[in-house]
Amino acid sequence: MLAVTEAAAEAITALAEQSGVRDQGGVRFSMHTEQDSSTALALSVAAAPVDGDQVVTADAGANVFLEEQAADFLSDKVLDVQPDAEGQLNFAVLERT
Repeated sequence: MLAVTEAAAEAITALAEQSGVRDQGGVRFSMHTEQDSSTALALSVAAAPVDGDQVVTADAGANVFLEEQAADFLSDKVLDVQPDAEGQLNFAVLERT
């Protein structure tokens, strides 16, 4: 099952608050097919899980909703946040050690 770091949970909570879905909402991962037929992981803010989603609730209470294929892909991963070159925080999917 996907693990969520404390920093990622704080970022999810902040996103949910900004989007007005703090109480039951969170972020949702799904898999999308790109124009070149490759599959990519997509992230969106969601008010609630979609039927069939796996729900991961971090210790801090942040919700992550996982579409079935995304749940399979992320089952052995860790969700974290890391700064980019400009200092902007971005979600990062890391291998579990």
